[in-house]
Amino acid sequence: MKDSDILAHIDRLIAEERDLRALLASGSISSHEENHRIRSIEEALDQAWDLLRQRRAHREFGEDPDSAEPRPVDEVEEYRQ
Repeated sequence: MKDSDILAHIDRLIAEERDLRALLASGSISSHEENHRIRSIEEALDQAWDLLRQRRAHREFGEDPDSAEPRPVDEVEEYRQ
């Protein structure tokens, strides 16, 4: 996955989060359902940001950025850039 693919994935996740919040505001979904789905989006975002960070580090050290691999959610949970 290239940087541009990861960024496009992040954009889709952010749009999905925005849509969920709108559904909650309109009463179309419960807050429990929204919380569960938002948590899933946050985990996917953590993984995406971590993969971008890995790719940047590989590039900075003259390594192939494509050798970066997604890590499990429990390793990147609540990632902060």
